[in-house]
Amino acid sequence: MTNSYTAKLDQYRHEYRTWQRMLEFFKQENAFLKTRLSEVVDRNTDKEFLALAEHFQNQFIIKDDFIAELKHDINEMETILKTTTTPLKNMPDKRVEAKHIKLRNEIEYLEKNFTQLKNEFNKYLVSVL
Repeated sequence: MTNSYTAKLDQYRHEYRTWQRMLEFFKQENAFLKTRLSEVVDRNTDKEFLALAEHFQNQFIIKDDFIAELKHDINEMETILKTTTTPLKNMPDKRVEAKHIKLRNEIEYLEKNFTQLKNEFNKYLVSVL
């Protein structure tokens, strides 16, 4: 049963590494979107456009904050896993498992929400340029 426990911890670690790469991509993509917004704002001073541009800028900032929180949570979970080396009834602690599931749900939410925001932003720019 220890092998099952070890396999589960290895899977958690694998997911954390995958999520870290994904978060780094989203961070870079978000920076690119903010740069693009800045370029467009420099050329368009229409008040309605600027109001929506501010909305997108705020959303990008919120995404940066959420990405930073998720990175912190992943690092915290990795630290917990490093200290969880003894099988407890051959399964990870229920609190660890619950935190992992919560983190997975937050990552899935970010994926969907970020993609939706990026698509809305690109569609908006095409419509006003």
